[in-house]
Amino acid sequence: MKRINGKALVLFGVLNFMALAIGGLFTGPGVQSDWYAGLDQAPWIPPGATFGIAWTVVMISLSVFMSQNQPRHPRRFYLWYGIQWVLNVAWNPLFFSARWTDLALLDLVLLLVAVLMMWRFCRRGGWLLIPYVVWLIVATSLNTWVVLFNS
Repeated sequence: MKRINGKALVLFGVLNFMALAIGGLFTGPGVQSDWYAGLDQAPWIPPGATFGIAWTVVMISLSVFMSQNQPRHPRRFYLWYGIQWVLNVAWNPLFFSARWTDLALLDLVLLLVAVLMMWRFCRRGGWLLIPYVVWLIVATSLNTWVVLFNS
């Protein structure tokens, strides 16, 4: 394992959890809303607490990944990080506030591409992105179900 830059770990930890907090502001009543409760949900949807645990693991792993890398192409790498940050924040307002489930699905697909592009530009410690990729695949499958079975 490569050495972790403590300052970068704190910086990316703050940025990553700030993304979750900002997205959360747009969730509103979210899963407690009548709209969400009335949606036909995928049979494999995990219990509600799983989402908080999963995103915590994802953001910690992402922070460690970001703090131990010196990418070959820093501009491209950090551009993809910024893109994934914006897409991550954007999902909650698209899905919960605007109820644009189809655009939220597109957002998740683009978010997955952005994470994979980060991996492409900095493979060292890439295993730390596996929780993010797996969780995005799960989230994309859940969002896909909502789009397909709630039109």
